[in-house]
Amino acid sequence: MTTLTKILAYPRSMLFFVGYALLTTFFSLTGVVFTFYLPFHVRSRYFVIGNHWIIWWLRICCGVKIKVIGTLPKQVPYVALSKHQSQWETFYLQWFLSPVATVVKRELFKVPFFGWALKMMNAIGIDRSNPREALKQATLQGVARLKENYNVLLFPEGTRVPVGTRGNYARSGANIAVAGQVPILPIAHNAGYCWPAKSLLIYPGTITLVIGEPIPTVGRNSKELIVEVANWIEQRCDEMV
Repeated sequence: MTTLTKILAYPRSMLFFVGYALLTTFFSLTGVVFTFYLPFHVRSRYFVIGNHWIIWWLRICCGVKIKVIGTLPKQVPYVALSKHQSQWETFYLQWFLSPVATVVKRELFKVPFFGWALKMMNAIGIDRSNPREALKQATLQGVARLKENYNVLLFPEGTRVPVGTRGNYARSGANIAVAGQVPILPIAHNAGYCWPAKSLLIYPGTITLVIGEPIPTVGRNSKELIVEVANWIEQRCDEMV
């Protein structure tokens, strides 16, 4: 990466976040007002339009392109487990996997505008200070969402990790899939190269998103499943280096 690219990342990133804030505010407010009484499958389509525009704005401002390898399964619902390197995947996958309910930390519901939109999209909020109760609630609510015929998205590492780092993969997503008797969809990507973990600077480049084959869960346990998922994701990420 050249020195000029690094310098230009400051104004370009700032411009993106201004547009990001405006788009989030607009779609959150209008979504709450105009789609409150509509069914989830209807109102979720409205909110992910905002995600689509954010993705477009990211490309315009910061030169971030996307390359997708693999296809989404025709069989739904499923539990999607994704690598967590940046903020990018949090809004891209909600659009890409829609209709989907995302498992998030409960504190995010308190964030103005953004938190309102998460609630309207039936996100599953968990209290991470109580792991046992969080696992129970995530499983109960996750299975309920699957029965309503929409997908569930989790980031099993729990927090964003730098490129080349392997976080601790929690079993909650695998537990939901086993309890709901649906497959797991593993997802790998290298978004951290363009949008590093916990950074406000975004660099131009192409994010590669790799979609794996659905992993059957019937007759299997969450412990062996999460090991298989973690190994697949990390191997794909290593190949992108």
